[in-house]
Amino acid sequence: MIPATSFRGRRVAVFGLGRSGIASAKSLAAGGAAPVCWDDAEASRAAAAAEGLTVLDLNEIEWGGMAALVLAPGVPLTHPAPHWTVRKAEEAGVPIIGDLEIFSIERARHAPDAPFVAITGTNGKSTTTALIAHLLSAAGRDVQLGGNIGTATLSLEPPATGRFHVLECSSYQIETAPSLRPTIGILLNLSPDHLDRHGTFKRYAEVKARLPEASELAIVGVDDVDCALIADHIDQADGNVVRISQKQTLAHGVTVRDGTIIAITNGAAEPIAALGGIPSLRGAHNAQNAAAAVAVMLALGIPREIIATGLRSFPGLPHRMEEVGRRGHVVYVNDSKATNADAAAKALASFNHIYWIVGGRQKTDGLTGLEPYFPKIARAFLIGEAAGAFAGVLEGQVPFEIVGTLEAATAAASAVAQADASPEAVVLLSPACASFDQFSNFEHRGDVFRTLVAALPGMTRRGVAA
Repeated sequence: MIPATSFRGRRVAVFGLGRSGIASAKSLAAGGAAPVCWDDAEASRAAAAAEGLTVLDLNEIEWGGMAALVLAPGVPLTHPAPHWTVRKAEEAGVPIIGDLEIFSIERARHAPDAPFVAITGTNGKSTTTALIAHLLSAAGRDVQLGGNIGTATLSLEPPATGRFHVLECSSYQIETAPSLRPTIGILLNLSPDHLDRHGTFKRYAEVKARLPEASELAIVGVDDVDCALIADHIDQADGNVVRISQKQTLAHGVTVRDGTIIAITNGAAEPIAALGGIPSLRGAHNAQNAAAAVAVMLALGIPREIIATGLRSFPGLPHRMEEVGRRGHVVYVNDSKATNADAAAKALASFNHIYWIVGGRQKTDGLTGLEPYFPKIARAFLIGEAAGAFAGVLEGQVPFEIVGTLEAATAAASAVAQADASPEAVVLLSPACASFDQFSNFEHRGDVFRTLVAALPGMTRRGVAA
């Protein structure tokens, strides 16, 4: 745990008692502060009380005595409307911060030279964050991995000289972290997302841009216009920026050519590592993620041989194009994290001869934008609430069956794929839908698929990330 000693002896309001909120309150208490906690959900309040935290209705406290309001990332700061605690804090002149701000304050106070790598972007944050931590561990570094990816930031070990903190940072965390100063800050890409929480894409992009702009070294993906403009702005402000691309030829930066990561310095190209044959980094989107991670390693002086070895041993992340089984020439891939069409497109683009398990609770985009990948799909197996609607979209374009359940779809897709005469066929769970019609979340859905695949007769390989 990172004790929030900067608030010692002061009262701090904490709203939102999920994983990060509980960690923030415990960090404040460990540092000698007096956190006062609240959540709109009774179950969350009970969980905080069970942890020994002080739970009081923030409607009834004296706000003038509060040093800060620590707001959990899921609580609206501005849109669609400020949360009621935000209004009360603003009326009382109380600063509104998040757990990333507490981390930044404690690092600056106790270990300003402690290396801190922060990663943001619309897509690919989790994979890039995990890959950077993996490569640093492979190079023998002391690494703390957390943030938006899983372990709450303040639950990690404290910053210290030589200890790397590698943190995935959401836009929600960035907007409540004015003291954020990473050693290396990465902005992967930008596309419209979370507009319900930021109001406009312009505001969303501005929040994301704060991370690389505040960093000692910025690493920015320049394959979308908005990020390219942000990189130019950092350059013009005499900032230190490295551009990455998996599409463009760069004069300086890190790019990907024919499946090989290339470092370019003043026009001179140096091959760093080949991505071919690394199933956990399959696909163009993962090429960008790998380029960003390699750019970090090169900036830190990690030898090329260690980088290449680390890339080959990267296991990937659960539920993100995760290879969970292999039976003869058929590969079984769990991409349950693909809860919308854009996410499913990345998986469909990465394979051929696909036996596609798709469906669940439909998002507003449905299957929009997936038409270019339909020729790659040998057959679709439709499950959940969206099955009927998706049948209407696929009719006449992709052979399909409405099978209803994941269990039925796995069995049917496996049987047909085994008869496919191609050198490799893929049974792909990439639902393009939320999971809540049949499962508690996408992790539950992916875990069930993994179990179903493991139970298939003749399975020779399972649980290996792809």
